[in-house]
Amino acid sequence: MTTGWLDRTRRPSAGKVLAVVSVVPALVLAGWLLAGLPLLLLGWFRPLAAVPLGLLAAALLCRYGLRRLPETVPATAWQVTGVITVALASGVFNGLFRSEQLIVRRDPATYAQYGLWLARHGSLPVPFQEQAFGGLDPALHFDSVGFYGFDGAVVPQFMPGAPMLHAVGAWLGDVAGLLLVPPVLGAAAVLVLAGVVARLVGARWAPLAALVFAVSLPILYTSRTTFSEIPSLILLFGGLALLYDAEARLRSAVTASPSPGPPGGAEAAIRSGAAGAALAGLVFGLAVMVRIDGLRDVLPVLVYAGLLIAVRRAGNRDVGRLGVPLLGGLAVGAGLGFAAAYLLSRPYLKYLSGSLIPLLAICGAVVVLTVAVAALAPRFAAPLRRAARMPRLPEIAGGLVVLVGAAFAARPWLQTVIRPPVTVDDRLTAGFIEGVQRVNGLPIDGSRLYYENSAYWVIWYVGLPAALLATFAAALLVRRLVRGTAPEWLLPLAVIAWTTVTTLYRPGITPDQPWAARRLVPVVIPGLILLAVWGLDRTRERARGSGYGPRVRGGLATAGAVLLLVPVAFVSGGTAFTPIERGERAAVEALCAALPARASVLVVERVTAARFTQLVRSSCGLPAARVTLYRTNVPRTSDVTRLAARIRAAGRVPVLLAAEARQVSGYGTPVHIMNLRVRQDERSLVDPPNGTWSLAADVWMTVPREDPRT
Repeated sequence: MTTGWLDRTRRPSAGKVLAVVSVVPALVLAGWLLAGLPLLLLGWFRPLAAVPLGLLAAALLCRYGLRRLPETVPATAWQVTGVITVALASGVFNGLFRSEQLIVRRDPATYAQYGLWLARHGSLPVPFQEQAFGGLDPALHFDSVGFYGFDGAVVPQFMPGAPMLHAVGAWLGDVAGLLLVPPVLGAAAVLVLAGVVARLVGARWAPLAALVFAVSLPILYTSRTTFSEIPSLILLFGGLALLYDAEARLRSAVTASPSPGPPGGAEAAIRSGAAGAALAGLVFGLAVMVRIDGLRDVLPVLVYAGLLIAVRRAGNRDVGRLGVPLLGGLAVGAGLGFAAAYLLSRPYLKYLSGSLIPLLAICGAVVVLTVAVAALAPRFAAPLRRAARMPRLPEIAGGLVVLVGAAFAARPWLQTVIRPPVTVDDRLTAGFIEGVQRVNGLPIDGSRLYYENSAYWVIWYVGLPAALLATFAAALLVRRLVRGTAPEWLLPLAVIAWTTVTTLYRPGITPDQPWAARRLVPVVIPGLILLAVWGLDRTRERARGSGYGPRVRGGLATAGAVLLLVPVAFVSGGTAFTPIERGERAAVEALCAALPARASVLVVERVTAARFTQLVRSSCGLPAARVTLYRTNVPRTSDVTRLAARIRAAGRVPVLLAAEARQVSGYGTPVHIMNLRVRQDERSLVDPPNGTWSLAADVWMTVPREDPRT
């Protein structure tokens, strides 16, 4: 008997190939994060250490994640070929139209510069390098957009998971390699979603789901540049697939040995199922290392693990065997994510405290409730069974799902979501929204967040037919679950429903499109596509039950596929073939080449300071700082000349950077070292994006004249 997924005496079935390739991305990512975090904390995140340890960790996770894998995905060779073809096409297409967001304006460039720093230095935090400026000075500041000054160093804003992945590309191909990591991750996400669809719905629908997913605009958007949403999606849906496989191992073992005390083979399968559940929990938990929002996304996993433990305590020992290993793996993965957040991203946690503290409180309440339910399960098992048999309860539960969907659709007529600006960040956001409103021809009100339109964001990006199919599919599945059937859907539906409702209620992002669409990527869009194809499959099965022949059923499936694909492709068509910020890589390389080899860079203008301070450190490898600006948006001349003299005294070359020649011409001869004209994202507040906007970036450099008095 084979102990792995591959029986050496015969070729693996097409279904096992799909089962394997759809979980390997999650296992490889998890292995890399497990190996990379300790190395990063020790300051040893270098290729010579990280690559062998990361490959070893990934190989071990794959070994235990794929052992004794039963036939969880019945599939044909054509179905598997279709899925892999879509994934490869997605990777190639997004690689050709990849973005080059390196100038720090929004999150992608922050992630890119973060990843470049890790690739080239292998440690955090980013040192001030104050000795290159002659020491600290009240006029020197080392923080910038996306990078906090904290405890004598610069700390990147985000969680380290995604930058550790992007660093691999930089090791392989410098900046060009880093920019190709997102398309590779996007292709992997296609495989993962297709694998979940094949397990829960059927492999016949996996190619269609993969294609609709790959064509959806938010997936294209986040598969072309350095975001964290796609890696998060791989871990969350990879965890669902791994847990499904673990439960399949358990079912096969119990079926093979219905009597107590299973024999050796069944016992080994049960142990393999427990290991698979622990791995699934670990993969779920590591989503927190990629995005702090992953904590919210995995809350249903915690509840599900507690439910399995409660079921076992209530007497069903077979079903509940996976609860403890699932909970243990989740605790380890999430614990590592919390450790990374506290040790490497503490200022970011403080910045998010307004939303993070309530989320932690919810997590604490869920933990307490889960423990209580598990402890009291034997006492309340019988009353809960009687309650579940209440007449019409399944129909009521399903009806509530439809009502929630209707409420989100009606929300624009019932509510206008506003946030009066109180903090500095609120006022900056309000000013940004007012600027976009002017361009969009909308009434000016910077307090508007447009969150009431969030359900329509979903309709734009998955299409109205898919949204309706997904809603009614969720209602039918809830009805089945209340009746005690379709248990394999309990956790997937809980994750999709919980994250979809909380995300649509409060997206927590500036509402311009396509920027805000990234919030829908980790769970909402793939989850709704999964539900939509299940609804399409049920429609086809109902036609079979009603006596319709293969031709009618085939026509229904074809019409459904067209209805799912065409709206998504239509919305994506406006921007799919237009790469954004293409040309930044060459412009940044030219800027770095123009800087003197021993330069210490002083940025003397606000916008340039925000965009280029960390870029100079990460991309050019030179010390950089911004100079205190005053209400006139210029520094004191005395500050600049003093700092320039201190830099020379330290044996380095002072360099000033600004956006306009006049801002540095008083100190020396200005040189135009960046004259960038590219396309950027459209910023639409009430419509899906259908084009791009222009973007200009100019940088002027001056080497200050030496003051003869010094």
